Amino acid sequence: MLSAQSLPLIEATLPLVGERMPEIARNFYGRMLTAHPELFDGLFSRSNQKNGSQQQALAGSIAVFATRLVQDPDTTPEAMLSRIAHKHVSLDIKPEQYDIVYKYLFEAIADELNDVITTEIAGAWTEVYWLMAHALIKMERGLYSGLASDKPLAPWVVVKKEAAGTDAVTFTLEPADGTPVSPALPGQYVSVTVRMPDGIHQVRQYSLSAGTASTRVFTTKLDPNGEVSPALHRDVQVGDTLILSVPCGDITLDRGDGPLVLASAGIGCTPSASILRSLVDGASKREVLVLHAESNLERWALRDQMSEDIALLEAAELELWLEIPSAGHHEGFMSLENVTIPDNASVYLCGPLPFMRSLRSQALAAGVPANRIHYEIFGPDLWLVGV
Repeated sequence: MLSAQSLPLIEATLPLVGERMPEIARNFYGRMLTAHPELFDGLFSRSNQKNGSQQQALAGSIAVFATRLVQDPDTTPEAMLSRIAHKHVSLDIKPEQYDIVYKYLFEAIADELNDVITTEIAGAWTEVYWLMAHALIKMERGLYSGLASDKPLAPWVVVKKEAAGTDAVTFTLEPADGTPVSPALPGQYVSVTVRMPDGIHQVRQYSLSAGTASTRVFTTKLDPNGEVSPALHRDVQVGDTLILSVPCGDITLDRGDGPLVLASAGIGCTPSASILRSLVDGASKREVLVLHAESNLERWALRDQMSEDIALLEAAELELWLEIPSAGHHEGFMSLENVTIPDNASVYLCGPLPFMRSLRSQALAAGVPANRIHYEIFGPDLWLVGV
């Protein structure tokens, strides 16, 4: 709850702070990573720092949180906080790291707002920060307590590496030691830590596309301009060990028996594949409409797995959109214009952010309630809840 003293100060300064937050975020990361370069090793993404998207993420999260406090001081944006908390658990973030962020963030705020900052304004924004931090720490404590062990990160050995479509690779891994394995829910992801050629470890999140109680399976598309996926495709071989997090993500298959719509684009098909596999394993009779968009048929990374599982389900159908035409499929980009969404369906979206924005808007226009539309956002866009 935002205090009565801070509320008018935050309300008055929010437009200015929001306008300057990108500069504040750049200042903050520059200070913190200069003082703590070790944070690049296994935590912060060098790519996202270079392209500025991580700075945008921080600015967006704080602005959204402060805006919600101003609109309703007694509530917090639970959906955003939950996504951040899951991401933090996948990175093994500790409560004491919030103190480090606070120190350098408020040095940056004092620097960038030196023309208007007062003790009272600084105190109000300090309150906002710690309200957000304490809410996250509480959520993360609950997530940590539900794990099978006190080690969110553990070594896993690659037992299979297979081509998936024309530019993706599927990795299957098994535990490399005796760390108890936390179960994965359909739709969840893991953080994967990869050693770069210069010795620095970088982390990315990948949706689990299949797996059992003792295996992890994820599929990664090659990004020629990226840092981690080229290393995975080029350097990681069967027998190598990777550090994986426990499964995270709160966008998981609901336990009901109502209809499902799984809409994906590109490598976003991975959580859809996981959900389909779980439905097959449970001999589900749920009505399932699978919608997928791809540039061409050959590029569909999990085409065989998903097609086989759709065929095994009693009430599952597939509609496919291809930019390069193929007989029997839609041409161009996915549209819900001529798609009949079953009554009371739960809609799951995964793909590039513009794709999810478009499909969410179309689903809302088609009458699907907002609380039945679920989506997972990866990378720095994790913070942008206005999809």
